[in-house]
Amino acid sequence: MANLTSGLVAFTAALALSVTGGAVAGPAFADPRETEKTSTATGYGGAVSTVDPEASAAAIEVLRKGGNAADAAVAAAATLGVTEPYSSGIGGGGYFVFYDAETGKVGTIDGRETAPAKMPHDAFIDPATKQPYRFTPELVTSGISVGVPGTPATWERALDRWGTLSLGDALKPAIKVATRGFVVDKTFRQQTLDNKLRFEAFTSTSKLFLPGGDAPAVGSVFQNHDLAETYRLLAKNGTESFYGGALAAEIAATVKAPPKSAGTTLPVPVGHMTTADLAAYRAMDQAPTRVDYRDLDVYGMAPSSSGGTTVGEALNILEPSNLSAMSTPGALHHYLEASALAFADRGKYVGDPAFVRVPTAALTDPIFGKERACQIDPLHAAAKPVAPGDVSSYDGACPAAAVAPADEKDTENVSTTNLTVADKWGNVVDYTLTIEQTGGSGIVVPGRGFLLNNELTDFTTVYDQADPNRIEPGKRPRSSMSPTIILKEDKPFLALGSPGGSTIITTVLQTILNRVDLGMTISEAIAAPRASQRNTAKVTAEPEFIAAYGSQLTPFGHQFTPSGDAFTSAAEIGAATAIEFRDDGRMVAAAEPVRRGGGSAMALKQSPR
Repeated sequence: MANLTSGLVAFTAALALSVTGGAVAGPAFADPRETEKTSTATGYGGAVSTVDPEASAAAIEVLRKGGNAADAAVAAAATLGVTEPYSSGIGGGGYFVFYDAETGKVGTIDGRETAPAKMPHDAFIDPATKQPYRFTPELVTSGISVGVPGTPATWERALDRWGTLSLGDALKPAIKVATRGFVVDKTFRQQTLDNKLRFEAFTSTSKLFLPGGDAPAVGSVFQNHDLAETYRLLAKNGTESFYGGALAAEIAATVKAPPKSAGTTLPVPVGHMTTADLAAYRAMDQAPTRVDYRDLDVYGMAPSSSGGTTVGEALNILEPSNLSAMSTPGALHHYLEASALAFADRGKYVGDPAFVRVPTAALTDPIFGKERACQIDPLHAAAKPVAPGDVSSYDGACPAAAVAPADEKDTENVSTTNLTVADKWGNVVDYTLTIEQTGGSGIVVPGRGFLLNNELTDFTTVYDQADPNRIEPGKRPRSSMSPTIILKEDKPFLALGSPGGSTIITTVLQTILNRVDLGMTISEAIAAPRASQRNTAKVTAEPEFIAAYGSQLTPFGHQFTPSGDAFTSAAEIGAATAIEFRDDGRMVAAAEPVRRGGGSAMALKQSPR
């Protein structure tokens, strides 16, 4: 947590330079703004890890006042909607995983966005050219890409199911931060500049995030009074004020007629969302996925997310191999091969289970994983893409049967955010939430202070009846979000998750490998350079990974391409958060030391490491 000195520095900065949607801000608030980031915190009584110190401080404030992990997670998530508006917020969705210390059970909430009821199968086809819209910036910057948001419903359901606070009380820290503002850092300014063309396309977005035509300056204070008022509306009236009434009408109208700027050259395809779509939305309780790995119980998110099945299957594939006895290159070779095999099955079988039959039990069956492990040659990388396994017939014996591969293109973007929280009673939350790519659809609901998602671009662009992730009205697009809670002897051992589109799965998987098999501390496991094999000819890897391991993995036959994409200026993979639980009762909260500007780990009662 920021000390008094850093708070005074932030307060002084607020007096000197403050912006609020392009207007000069009012008087600065006297309470210190949280600006100091610490990537590891060890202590008792509760802990939190997020990408942002204001969000972590909000969770700690709730824990200090007697709230539990579910309360603190909602408070942190709402605050991230203020300080990380390009990655999360009430215009998006996500997945919430909770360990209940009283029952010893893990439960989950699917808060994924849904396609409108009138979403056509050819939604992503340009009627003028009869060809798919160019993915970026046209399709991602559109009303047609906006799914019905699930985040407000997720917060309310989590509090009703596990929390002790009302939604209004959980929103108080976020309302405070939105009102008094937060200090703009390099990451926020750069993400704004990365999206400048898209944000300029909308009058409401440019007014809020491009005051005076430029991104907010580093060190300035950014206030979002519109979002504060929206949160106050939810605090007073609950989520029915989001999914019904005037706000719902404004959301639907914004999707169907985006507030385009006069000078934009972007086509901005319009969407089909109605107030009936919003009124019909429900966050769903779901059973988690579960696999056993090295005598640890690994719980994840079931479909519509592919995170739990794909992480779980890859761990089952790795289970027969003694990775800890291998050289690091040998262990990494197995990790990359297991990930490719699991991604082949993800593409073939996983979609929204309300619309397609997803063989979740088979994908997470250790016998199926053992059979898929037959495909790994300890000395040679297989030619990619590898074929999916046959879930209809398997016995764990080699050779393994295969089926025809899916025709899959990865359209998931790299943004999103993750948070991990634990309380003094032993309850644990890992929660991944998103508005899809950095900046979502680029569309701010006028006067409401939040961006709408572009989550529907996670559907396969061209409709194919055989594709489990094909576009359907009312359907949830497949996700890679992988909030994970791991138990050891029925008690929490580790909770973790990450943003990063489809690299979320590999980030979580590699972090588990680093911690459990390669002997790293959880902080080292998060900081280590990353590589992501998603059943492609080349492995996407951070430059640091290529420098460290590329020459050692090339003899296995692995080829590498540096990470980085068309949506951001960064070459990083993921931005993980985690909490590890020690036998002496202490918690180790770990966040990124560098990626995305570094994260913020805090403990309620800090102690020496």
